[in-house]
Amino acid sequence: MCGRYSIYESMDYYLRQLSLDLVVINGYDHEPINRYNVAPSTRVEIVRQVGGRSSVDRVKWGWSPFWAKGKRPDPINARAETVVAGKFFKGLWPNGRALAPANGWFEWIADPTDPKRKQPYYITSADGGPLFFAALAEVHHSLEPDERDGFVIITAAADQGLVDIHDRKPLVLSPEIAREWMDPGTTSERAEEIVEAGCRPAHDFRWFPVGKAVGKVGNQGPELIEPVSEENRQGDLEL
Repeated sequence: MCGRYSIYESMDYYLRQLSLDLVVINGYDHEPINRYNVAPSTRVEIVRQVGGRSSVDRVKWGWSPFWAKGKRPDPINARAETVVAGKFFKGLWPNGRALAPANGWFEWIADPTDPKRKQPYYITSADGGPLFFAALAEVHHSLEPDERDGFVIITAAADQGLVDIHDRKPLVLSPEIAREWMDPGTTSERAEEIVEAGCRPAHDFRWFPVGKAVGKVGNQGPELIEPVSEENRQGDLEL
């Protein structure tokens, strides 16, 4: 986790849910984002605080420090257990804190009788509200995309029923904790506490099987997050 996710409301919607009393310093599209299948290395909206104001930036999902560029694909996730003290993300911690708004994410479960056959599941909030993934980002505002730019989503160990879907989950924050996470005034010690224990619990989510079309990066549309029936699942187990 997390290798695909959805973000399809307008950015205004996510900002309202955060109840941020801050001016947005850069323009953004007020139309629905309609990204039902965000894949690694694509550019997608994240939210940061810069100088006491909010900044909405479209940034590549994936990041590496300069000394690791080109040695392997840029990681898209950072493990909560190592992100604080590890060398790899030292350039982002703790001042690169950001949020990746979302509506849900996808995981694949292998068929116990044939590991090559997998069923995709969609995980979203039980109450229908938005999700806010804790992220770390590097962003440079310029006319052309900067190859240094990118972000990673922090992941934590899954708990309760979510373990049946995957042993990892994104570090999903409540709006209150999300505001604290973004606040430049939050100390690194408090940020570390959020990484360790700030994730929303498993009972805040629901999950269900979806069609195999999400496995193709180019596919988009609300049908990707529609539950599939038991008989249709049989055809989806070939992902």
